[in-house]
Amino acid sequence: MVTAAEVAKLSPTLARATGGFVGVQKFAPTGAGPCNRRMYEACTTCGERFIPQYAYQVASLPTTAGEAPRRQYFCQLTCRRAALGEVSHAVRRARRIAILNQKGGTGKTTTAINLAAGLAERGLETLLIDTDAQGNVGASLGVKGERSLYHVIVDGADPAEVAVPIRGRLDVITADATLAAAEVWLARRDQDRDRVLSQRMGLAHRRYQYVILDCAPSLSLLNQNALTYADEVLIPVSCDYLSLVGVKQVLKTLKDIERHLGHSVRIAGVLPTFFDSRIRLAREALETLRGHFRDKLMDPIRRSTRLAEAPSHRQSIFEYDGESPGADDYRRVVERVLERESVTAAPTARRSDSSSTHFEPASLE
Repeated sequence: MVTAAEVAKLSPTLARATGGFVGVQKFAPTGAGPCNRRMYEACTTCGERFIPQYAYQVASLPTTAGEAPRRQYFCQLTCRRAALGEVSHAVRRARRIAILNQKGGTGKTTTAINLAAGLAERGLETLLIDTDAQGNVGASLGVKGERSLYHVIVDGADPAEVAVPIRGRLDVITADATLAAAEVWLARRDQDRDRVLSQRMGLAHRRYQYVILDCAPSLSLLNQNALTYADEVLIPVSCDYLSLVGVKQVLKTLKDIERHLGHSVRIAGVLPTFFDSRIRLAREALETLRGHFRDKLMDPIRRSTRLAEAPSHRQSIFEYDGESPGADDYRRVVERVLERESVTAAPTARRSDSSSTHFEPASLE
């Protein structure tokens, strides 16, 4: 640690350069305003007073909804490790889950909204991104931002400024018909047309613990961007034959993304929707999915009038009727997603076990 006496022996240039070192007691000059005064903090571990200069010296602790953020300060890495553990200096990175089925009418938007709302309800910072030009996410939640995903992709707008905070820890980047123009803009690019969303999002994912992407029912450049940005995909499947065909298309798309773009996307789960146990076709479809996807198959979302009514009231199912069967079903989905938190928490762990967690089911032919 550099002392004030040692600094005084240095040349004026070096003295100015070392004026910000941790441990140097340098006071603001006479007449300096309060904004120019350096704030000393006490190290949580050893009690040493110092001026935080680096990101690792400040740790924001998780809080419950409504609480102000709590911070701890550490004068050096050894103090941080002693208090928070060996992985305490790992960079925060959100889990990024795309909700995708190339067949329409499978409950993608309903799943995206209620999964995001359920995660936020648990106190997790969540960003919901609508990548469908129909803009059903904003319509279902009663949100219309001044700017949309178009401005992020085409104009390079800061996602943090475009996102609209709507429910506690839930933010939304909406979409509208201008995304059709964004699709044309992407098609005209010569390079990296599949990675623009990843580039535009930059470090925005560090502000969140989960990013949920509601994808359109198509194989478009926007969907390819969403899949290149995502780490995992959740596939809603309505309990009918054509939806099973849609699952085959999704699996082929994931293989193509990995083969051509070198980006592996894991299957977070396959979610049966619109399930009615009284209908034989629904039961048979569920058994077919169970035979192919085994432990990747989630508990089905039962057909529910309350789920269908919630968007017309601009609410998630938890807000509209938190005691309904639909709310219970989506709480189970949230719990299932959270079960993998220990596996996907650290980027290094996610990279090292990608070969074992990437799932390839039996052929659906």
